[in-house]
Amino acid sequence: MPDNNKVNRRGFLRTAAGAAAGAMAIPYIVPSSVFGADGGVAPSNRLHVGVIGVGGQGTWDMRGFLDKSEALVVAVCDIDVKRQKAAKAEADLKYGNNDCKTYLDFRDVIGRSDIDIIATAIPDHWHSIPAIMAAEAGKDIHGQKPLARTIKEGRAICDAVKRYGRIWQTGSWQRSVANFRRACELVRNGRIGKVHTVEVGLPTGSTRGNESIKPVPEGVDWDMWLGPAPWVPFRGVLHWDWRWIMDYSGGQMTDWAGHHIDIAHWALDLEHTGPVEIEGHGTYPKDGIFNVPYEYKVTTKYANGMTMIIANDRQLPHGMGTCWYGDMGWLHVTRDEPIHANPKSVVDEVIGPNEIHLYESKDHHQNFLDCVKSRRETITPAEVAHRSLTPALLGEIAMLTGRKLKWDPEKEVIVGDDEANRMLSRPMRSPWHLYM
Repeated sequence: MPDNNKVNRRGFLRTAAGAAAGAMAIPYIVPSSVFGADGGVAPSNRLHVGVIGVGGQGTWDMRGFLDKSEALVVAVCDIDVKRQKAAKAEADLKYGNNDCKTYLDFRDVIGRSDIDIIATAIPDHWHSIPAIMAAEAGKDIHGQKPLARTIKEGRAICDAVKRYGRIWQTGSWQRSVANFRRACELVRNGRIGKVHTVEVGLPTGSTRGNESIKPVPEGVDWDMWLGPAPWVPFRGVLHWDWRWIMDYSGGQMTDWAGHHIDIAHWALDLEHTGPVEIEGHGTYPKDGIFNVPYEYKVTTKYANGMTMIIANDRQLPHGMGTCWYGDMGWLHVTRDEPIHANPKSVVDEVIGPNEIHLYESKDHHQNFLDCVKSRRETITPAEVAHRSLTPALLGEIAMLTGRKLKWDPEKEVIVGDDEANRMLSRPMRSPWHLYM
């Protein structure tokens, strides 16, 4: 006979999540006893994590969970056997055992009933299918940015996360860094006045790409790597250079949108909407297999009259990062630098107790784990990530069509342009399809 007075961690989390999804009421708080008393975590009550994609970024995320006492990495998955083995060895060394399992097919990880969390760090064209399947399977998800390869796929992820009551954290970790939050609070509280223009500087891309057909490396499942993308022979593009090919990515513009456009929106309370007009121009490689723009400039207009310019860093006066221009001055923030502003005194302004204070996270992976336990929204939920990426994906369409686009951010359609609307999604190679 079961003891009905005992609380099982997974049973509690799934019951609470299901109730929250159905009622959309006050977040459920998991009793501390479920995770261990006095700040400790009972081994049997750790959140079990499966990591899909263990390259550079995936390994970084895996280490973020390895460092947390309440998490236990139990599975790693990759289409490259060498990467599987390296990730397993690191997890086993951390725990002093041989328990971490390796997988080639992400569906085998998602199908494990003992896994609570799926962390994905895979090429952009693969972002939507595993995420939606994981949500349907009752997993909470840490998904790397950008949210998806297309706007339709991003919307499908958001809908699945909401439908199944899952907790989602996007890997847009800049929100968990103090100088970015500080910059956004200064702008949000009017320290540079009413913002009329934002410049978002992103990296310049690559023009190289004359790879010839090569043998598939030993231990790599090339067909699985391609997945829903069109079949092509292997040309050496695998663990990094895929981002310069349109079938897999939109290049640096879509890759980095989840960072600096995200910060631009956060400061202006535009996290749940988008632009209404988009136009742009890109410079594309003249030969080779790389076909995303290496230089680009997209101008967007928002319903409130604000202009956002998204361009590679060489085309903007402040280079990388986000710069807001208001009627009382400007403010610029980027990585590994102090906040810059004009007037300089803006940087030292105090945000009063009755002013706007933004969501604070000091540790991106910890914020996710805390929210898995409390069922509260993370600092970078799926809907916010979707809206951060949308201007860049629309910019890509505007560059490819050579036309100014009118966007309805509520209906998420391009107004009066059927050809452009068809580019909101991409065909998927059989047997893969967008799980809804």
